[in-house]
Amino acid sequence: MATLHSYPFCPHSRFVRLALAETGLEADIVEEKPWERRIPFLEMNPAGNLPLLVAEDGLAVPGARGIADYLDDVCGGDLRDRRLLPQEIADRVEVRRLLDWFLGKFHEEVSDYLATEKIYKRFMPAELGGGPPDMGAIRAARTNVRYHLKYIGFLISKRNWLAGDQMTYADLAAAAHLSVVDYLGDVPWEENETAKEWYARVKSRRSFRALLADRVPGMAPADHYDNLDF
Repeated sequence: MATLHSYPFCPHSRFVRLALAETGLEADIVEEKPWERRIPFLEMNPAGNLPLLVAEDGLAVPGARGIADYLDDVCGGDLRDRRLLPQEIADRVEVRRLLDWFLGKFHEEVSDYLATEKIYKRFMPAELGGGPPDMGAIRAARTNVRYHLKYIGFLISKRNWLAGDQMTYADLAAAAHLSVVDYLGDVPWEENETAKEWYARVKSRRSFRALLADRVPGMAPADHYDNLDF
């Protein structure tokens, strides 16, 4: 069985957990605290970024985008209409564009700020950057999430799923990152009903159940977090 090195509230790790579940592949989950930078982990992945998938044959595949491409390479063709990276070139370009948006832009502007300031820093020792949250960073993330929510609503007003007619990696990436923000109660769902309905569709899938069961020690989620009907 493959092994996934991840952290429960790392948004990129959550994306890969969803992708594995939707693909039907099982993996042993090893919790990796990203701030610890353990030597054995760095020997497998010198960049130290999460997640890291170690395949049954020992191949180490680092990073959310790299793992997504790997999963499509090894089993995408067998999934047929459930393929998360479509067959048509134009459709693949759109999925990858949105992956860049959510794994890159959304992460840099929203989920990384909130996960780091509200979750990671609670458990990091002071010498590694732990301590009280930076409220300026939190305010910036809360402001930024609003236009990302509008963009999701805009896409869904024109499409069945974010990248087109079928659910793809784009939906999983967006939902994974939003799920961390939603746990913290920082998604203003009341501002965009279309985006809210799309998220409810994604979080109602079987693949989402494990994510909704995750808890930050000492920090309860928002009341609606694991309510599939909000």
